[in-house]
Amino acid sequence: MWHFISEEISKSINKDFICDDIREISSGHSHKAFKITDGRSRYFVKTNQKSYLPHFESEIDGLTHLSKAQLFRLPKIICSGVVADKAFLVLEFLTLSEGTTENWFQFGQLLAQQHQTHTQNMYGWQEDNYIGLSPQPNKWNKKWCQFFAEQRIGFMLQLLAEKGKNLANIDKIVAAVFKLLAGHVPVASMLHGDFWSGNSGFHKGLPTLFDPALYYGDRETDIAMSELFARLPTAFYEGYQATWPLDPGYEYRKPVYQLYHVLNHALIFGEHYIQSAQAILKNMEQ
Repeated sequence: MWHFISEEISKSINKDFICDDIREISSGHSHKAFKITDGRSRYFVKTNQKSYLPHFESEIDGLTHLSKAQLFRLPKIICSGVVADKAFLVLEFLTLSEGTTENWFQFGQLLAQQHQTHTQNMYGWQEDNYIGLSPQPNKWNKKWCQFFAEQRIGFMLQLLAEKGKNLANIDKIVAAVFKLLAGHVPVASMLHGDFWSGNSGFHKGLPTLFDPALYYGDRETDIAMSELFARLPTAFYEGYQATWPLDPGYEYRKPVYQLYHVLNHALIFGEHYIQSAQAILKNMEQ
């Protein structure tokens, strides 16, 4: 496998590359990840079963689109494909470091700029993609309340039900989300879609993004996700607010935006997140 991947890298960079050091590194639960080098150049490689190639292709699509904003330092796409029974994705290897207060303030400013200046007339994306390992539908819709209620919360509840995890009455919850978001007509902003500390960082002091689940929607969903598992440093939110302040109604909508990611984690990891999801859903059904 590694000989073939080395050949594909060589074709992409137009010079010989033969990896002589392969080290598996931690990269969440979705795929196996490796750092490979020939002593001069280093690359980040993800692998999985060949059926996961569409996941890697969606990641390429998201990174390509984010790069058009020219705001963040993104890993360069090297190549992807299938060898034997494995799908692979090769990206530039970026050494990440902890950010200073000033770095995080700038990060917030840049994300606000992306949300404010890169927009669409409808909510969704030109193709479906993935949120982690889970499918994410993105059919264009003019109504945000309908898009999020049906294609985010309703769809995730349906996936859980198909696995025997019936957490709530899907029709009632979809109606509740629709009602909660009715009248809220946000700008359809370019979103990272899976924005948290594990998918962001700094490379040589420059704010960096990776692993997008890109679509166009309410910018508040990116901010809500960033507050769910490990809240980013305060300077990030100060930078965001200084550039494009959030609407006061954000705190009211935040729990339902976070619910989407809790449901996804319940689908992937199970029990602990199922309990968290049930507690949120119970309040919504009342």
